[in-house]
Amino acid sequence: MESASIAADVSHEHDEHHGPPAPNVSSRVEAQFLGMLLFIISEIMLFGAFFTAYFFIRVVNDAPWFPFDGNELPVAVAGVNTAILVSSSFTMHWALEGARNDNHRAMKMGLFTTALLGLTFLTIQINEYFHIGFAISENAETTIFYSLTGLHGAHVFVGLTLLTFATIRAFRGHFSSKEHRGVEVPGIYWHFVDVMWIVVFSTVYIL
Repeated sequence: MESASIAADVSHEHDEHHGPPAPNVSSRVEAQFLGMLLFIISEIMLFGAFFTAYFFIRVVNDAPWFPFDGNELPVAVAGVNTAILVSSSFTMHWALEGARNDNHRAMKMGLFTTALLGLTFLTIQINEYFHIGFAISENAETTIFYSLTGLHGAHVFVGLTLLTFATIRAFRGHFSSKEHRGVEVPGIYWHFVDVMWIVVFSTVYIL
């Protein structure tokens, strides 16, 4: 009888623990937040490779960075564009605070305004390419200029895609003070895009 009871207990425990063990989930960092941080770290490394190429060209090349061959970088236009993109970080923060406080109007308007400012920035950047006066294949300087600014522009496009989905979900009432990860994660990415542009602008246009 005792052997049968032990066998039954073992069988019961086996049924309860069938399958893989439960994952070890940290209560301090959520998976979505950690995933976005790791992704941003990888993107910083990607930009770092391009900045390494940029500084290498600046150091080893005896020719001036800009202007050369009668071409100059549109610093004033890029400065206005920088102000537009930096202001979008404030509207993104406004949207996130609205989500955290169940202020749906602030959340919707913040997301929509952020997306609009981002689209304005990208439009001005593309227009700059059409009127800048030199091609990507002319020399190493023009290649790294288009590479760095184009890489950032691609990240802006990805950010706009995330913001578009977040805005659509906000107008459909998907977010609340208890569940707003869909606003916070795109916000983290958007702040990264803004900070990275400040670095690109300061390095490529100002230095």
